[in-house]
Amino acid sequence: MELTLAHYSRLVKYLPRQRGNVKSDNLVILNALLYVLENGCKWRALPERFGRWSTVYKRLNRWCHSGVLSRVFEGIQKENIFHMKIEFVALDSSYCKVHPNGCGALKKTENNRLARQQEAGTPNFIWYPQMIKLPSV
Repeated sequence: MELTLAHYSRLVKYLPRQRGNVKSDNLVILNALLYVLENGCKWRALPERFGRWSTVYKRLNRWCHSGVLSRVFEGIQKENIFHMKIEFVALDSSYCKVHPNGCGALKKTENNRLARQQEAGTPNFIWYPQMIKLPSV
């Protein structure tokens, strides 16, 4: 889904006025946002027709923090341009690395002397903990 010039003319009142030497038009930025929402792609995977991904991301980030995006989506609903339902799924990408034995992996026993106790014979060193008596005060 993309916004046309007719749709954009009804949404101009919800957008901030562009100032200065700006290469990316607000219509292109909104269409890039809709592309990301519809396809679920990463910012770096935006097609070239939307311009540089970093420019699109920075402007949308500013709009999000200043409340412009919420106004735009409310305007899209008020003007009946199209109906959309946006759902976000957040996954935690952190992980803990577990030793292979902790995951149920098979142990490598061919080179382990203690696993082959019959071949290894008695251990060379055995440590026995001893009770240490502290003097009473």
